[in-house]
This record gives sequence, C-alpha cells and structure tokens, in this order.
Amino acid sequence: MLLALPIATASAATYTSAPGVSVDIMSQSPNPARPGETVELTVSVQNIGNEDLSDVKVEIEPEYPFLQVSDEPLSKTISFLDARQDEDDAAILRFTLNVDPNASEGTYDLDITVNEGNSATKTTTVDLEVRGKEYAQVVINKAIIDRAVEETLEFTVMNTGSSPLKNMAISWNEPNGVILPVYSDNTKFISYLDTGESATVAYSVIADVNADPGLYQLDIDLEFEDYDSNVNAINTKAGIFVGGGTDFDVAFSEGNTGEVSLSIANIGNNEAYSVKVSIPEQENFKASGSSESIVGNLDKGDYTITSFSIINNAMGPDSGNSERSYMDMDEMDTEEMEALSESQSSRNELEVLIEYTDSTGQRVSVEKSVPIELTSTTADLTTAGPGARNNSSITTYLMYLLVIGVVVGGAYYYRKIKTSKERDNEVQDIS
Repeated sequence: MLLALPIATASAATYTSAPGVSVDIMSQSPNPARPGETVELTVSVQNIGNEDLSDVKVEIEPEYPFLQVSDEPLSKTISFLDARQDEDDAAILRFTLNVDPNASEGTYDLDITVNEGNSATKTTTVDLEVRGKEYAQVVINKAIIDRAVEETLEFTVMNTGSSPLKNMAISWNEPNGVILPVYSDNTKFISYLDTGESATVAYSVIADVNADPGLYQLDIDLEFEDYDSNVNAINTKAGIFVGGGTDFDVAFSEGNTGEVSLSIANIGNNEAYSVKVSIPEQENFKASGSSESIVGNLDKGDYTITSFSIINNAMGPDSGNSERSYMDMDEMDTEEMEALSESQSSRNELEVLIEYTDSTGQRVSVEKSVPIELTSTTADLTTAGPGARNNSSITTYLMYLLVIGVVVGGAYYYRKIKTSKERDNEVQDIS
C-alpha cells in the first residue's frame, strides 16, 4: 500500500495540472451574424478546477468567414481565477470580429483557446450562426407621367441582400391624391425572391388633369417575411413628375399675294412656354423676309395666328414640264395619275417647325406639314391643282382666239365698209 501511494499521487497531479476552465458564449450581437458587418461575442471564462489559476490567456482563432477587426485584439489575459468558481464568479471577456461580406448562410465553428501559464492548452469550439441580410431595392420605370393620360407605372423589386425574401407586399401612396391607380388597388404581392433576383409589378395610373405641373412624392412600403417568418418592412420614397410635353395642331388660315396665315393650337394637356414658329428650309416653299415668329406662351386649349411671306419654289423653269404633264393626263394610267396627285399634294404641303419649353423646363421641337393654297393677283405666284392649271391654259387659249376673232372681224368689217363706199362712188359717177 505504501509503494502504491506515490503512484496514485502522481496520477492525480497529472490530472489536476491541466486547466480546469469552462468557456461559454454568453451572448452574440447581432444574432445571427450578418455578412459584411461586425459581430460582438461575450465570453464567460470559469475555473471549475480545484486549483487557483493565474495569467490565464484566452485567445480566439478566427477562420472563414470570420476576420480580425483592425485594432481589436484576438487574445486577452485574465490575471487570476479562483478555484471551484460558480457562474456568478466567472470572468467576462468581449471580442469583436468581422464577417465576410460574401459569406453564405450557415453555422460556422469558432475555436477559443485557453492557456494557463506553462500548463496544457485547452480548446473549446463554439457554433456561430451567419444569416444573410434581408434587403431590397425598389426601382420605378419612369420619372414623368402626363396628366389625364393612362400610364403604366412599373415597380421593380430587387433582392440586394444575401438572404431570400418571401411573402412580399409592395404598396405606394401619393399623399395629395394627384396620382391614383386604376383597375386595381395600390398593393401587389410577390411570393418569393431569391438572392440577386428581381420581380416587376405594374400599375395603371392616371394623374389629375387639373394637377399643377411639378414633382410629387410617392411613399413606397415593402413588407416581407424573414428566415424566422418575422414580418419586416422597408419604407422608402420616390419622386415622379406630373406634366411634360404637349402637342399642336397647325391649320392653314388664309393666303393672299404670298402672305400665309397659320393657326397654331395647343391640343395637349400641358402648357407650352416661349413658343416659336418657323419655316425651315424645304424644297417647295421658302420664306420671304423673316422665317421665324415668337408667339409667347400657349395654355392647353389656346391658339394663336401667325403670318409669313411665302414664295412657291415650284413655280420655276420646270413648271412648263408640269403644264405639259397636265395636258397629257388623258394618256396616263391609274398609277401615273396617283403619282401625279401625290406629287402635287406634297408640293402643296408647307413644313412648319414649332419649338417650345415644356413644363419640365426642356426645350422641345415639333414638325408639322400643313396643306396650303396660295393665290395672287399677279401671274408669278400661284399654287393650285391640275384642274386649275388646265383652266388657266384654256383661258389663255380662249383669250388668244378672242383677240384673233376681233382682229379678223375688224378687218372683215373694214373691208366690207370700204367695198360699200367704192360701190356708192361708182353709182354717183354714172349718174
């Protein structure tokens, strides 16, 4: 028995010389950890052995996806730990780690090593959960909508987080009631959206015709369920402009002696500011004198009249060919007649350019083709159709025939009077 005692004592000493330390994670913030963020660990270090311990070194050995935070130590030393501690006497340490931004969801191991002086090292492995970040971005397909016009407004929801989104409800509201959905309410649903995916919901909307042009705020709400089926919400805002461009109707008012008057009407839903009307360079007509006219502002539904001096370029040296073409109309087939008609119609269309500033402050140009008809008291300025040209030619020939008839008739009458006088003179001589 005496011989066996030292051996037993030695065996007991070998057992108690190892660190009798228990390491536990008391808390984790946030829990679960989020990719791209930091996670703070609160660690409890408790001496459950029979010997007091001093200079106990506790060190964290991070592996993917955990990384060291700059200026944050990975090891800390506890100066003294009493033997047989309970939980209330345990030492509390805090460590901060980074989480890789591209970390996938899952549970990862983290090793915590304890070393007491020259004693054996004890490693404790703890589990830390990493869960993707639930986040979404909403994009609207347009920034401007017209008034009193049905528009399609699309909201694209993109999952920009690192965790799937499910049971999403997207809704929007314009506080002033200027923009409202039609054919449906303002809420749409998306059942599931994986990381990196997107989905689009569409609304038919109309802006009030009497709304003031300007930028209006849309309040957008997106609700979704997270990994634990908790409902989360993202509230954001977007702007949309009500207003924009307009359209014009241009009509030929009158034309006399080369003076063309045009009626310019704003037929759109928005005002037009600083309206300028001009006659651009074109093949068939040109402006004599000023080719531009400033007409000012035109509210929706308003109109104004502006005039230009216009010269018909078609009445040039080649007009004789056109005259011969009209004289040969009886010899033309249907296609040639249609081509001639279209050519004549295009020659009668005046190109008009309208420039204005819309309600968004942008300068906009609109081109219009206006059928016109020029009449003149002189022979050098006229625009008419084939019938008018034929009538003109016939009238000219009739005038020639009338003049010839008058000359021939006068000569005949003069000769007759002269013959009659000669006969009367002969009769008098015989008597």
